Amino acid sequence: MATHRVIIIGAGIGGLSAAALLAQAGYIVTVLEAQTYPGGCAGTFTHQGYRFEAGATVAGGFQPGGPHALLAEQLDLHWPVRAHDPAWVVHLPDRSIALTRDNRDVIKQFPNSEHFWEHQSHIADLGWSLSAAGLPWPATSLSEILELARVGLAHFPEDLLLLPLAFRTAYQWLAQHGMALDFAFTRFIDAQLLISAQTTSQHANAIYSATALDLARQGVYHVAGGIGGLAETLVSKLEALGGEIRYRQRVTRIAIESGRTTGVYVKHGRRAKDEVFIPADFVIANLTPWSLDSLLGDSSPARLQREVAARSAGWGAFALHLGVRADALPADLPDHHQIVSSYDGPMGEGHTAFVSLSPEWDTTRAPEGRRAVTVTTHTRVQPWWDALAVSQEHYMERKQQYVEMMLSAIERAIPGFRAAVELCLPGSPVTYQFYTDRHLGMVGGFPQRSLFTARGPRTGIPNLRLVGDSIFPGQSTAGVTLGAMRVVRDVRRSLPLPSTHRRVFSPSIGD
Repeated sequence: MATHRVIIIGAGIGGLSAAALLAQAGYIVTVLEAQTYPGGCAGTFTHQGYRFEAGATVAGGFQPGGPHALLAEQLDLHWPVRAHDPAWVVHLPDRSIALTRDNRDVIKQFPNSEHFWEHQSHIADLGWSLSAAGLPWPATSLSEILELARVGLAHFPEDLLLLPLAFRTAYQWLAQHGMALDFAFTRFIDAQLLISAQTTSQHANAIYSATALDLARQGVYHVAGGIGGLAETLVSKLEALGGEIRYRQRVTRIAIESGRTTGVYVKHGRRAKDEVFIPADFVIANLTPWSLDSLLGDSSPARLQREVAARSAGWGAFALHLGVRADALPADLPDHHQIVSSYDGPMGEGHTAFVSLSPEWDTTRAPEGRRAVTVTTHTRVQPWWDALAVSQEHYMERKQQYVEMMLSAIERAIPGFRAAVELCLPGSPVTYQFYTDRHLGMVGGFPQRSLFTARGPRTGIPNLRLVGDSIFPGQSTAGVTLGAMRVVRDVRRSLPLPSTHRRVFSPSIGD
């Protein structure tokens, strides 16, 4: 008896996690990736002997009960990671703060915040336990509502502690602890939330913020060979389980008949003219809603069309990929730094930046005596396309302005850094769009402003789901892994396997 065929569009961490879990369960799984390597925005590319991070540079969720730990247990795999403490150093205009697992430097710099961090840790621990239990949020069907009730009852009455924060912003939560008027502290919190929740304390949901602020306490990890090692590990496991990944396969259309997808059309490479149809019983799209709407064309459900018309464009990233001389850097320099240039004005756009150096122990990342460095800042995507529309020269001038601004900010935080730079590759949202096919070059998912408007994986087509940072909980490799687990449970309910093909799921991820 034939089993069910699942196609996954895109080899990001969310797509690959779902692919490996479904292959293990007994589905026939094929991943279609337009590029020549896996990982998407959490991939690693090579240039002149360097292995650069395409986007994401910090990985978490490997602690016991964390998303990557649960996935490793389920799939019996080993992540090539090594812990790094401090998680990173935050450089504010008048001080530098090391984010460590025990939070000692943060509390030393902001002694009045101790009770806030105690509350944050407790709420975050509850959030992690609910995630490990398979919290189906947002619930989009009766079965998920019933599952949500089951999970809630299992944690009652502890989960009642979450209810007041469900309707508050992080700023209101800070005010509850008497910290909202400490402008240096709120700026410090805003900087952390911008990279984890895609918004600041005035807008971020408090419960989501508690977990987003927990990364340093739970541990930050380097991936041997670069962040792309996570995707490569998943690809190896997928293939060992009988699934396959096909590179340079650009999906051009999703076929719909009688309101259901029957498969996808693909072209091999960017210049191919002929399309090939690949049938499927279920399709999972590791895409943004805009890209999904485009692939569906006239078959796009009215609700999805309304969504993409109404949604504001998310953040993009401007990135510098740098090759630097190791001997020109300060001794004992931590590998990760967040730079906040001022206490007022907007964040992102070069005013805040995240700097990640390849670890000294990983000699595969750079030529001898060198370090690979990735620097990113949040940026609005549309101005980059507007600049390009004016002229190539205007676009290049804008890029150079950002290069100068970011290198100057790093030099202020790490004196002597600029002189160590031997290679500089800048990239804008236009670059991200070319290499990752992300709509307008957006990265990081949607701002997490409200738990009650978070996007789930449903698309309006019964056998088509979204996965990746567009669905809750969004941002980070840990976040998209949690989302993938939720999608897999949904697929298994919607398209159960014949009994002869079923394999047992570990109860640790709530199946």
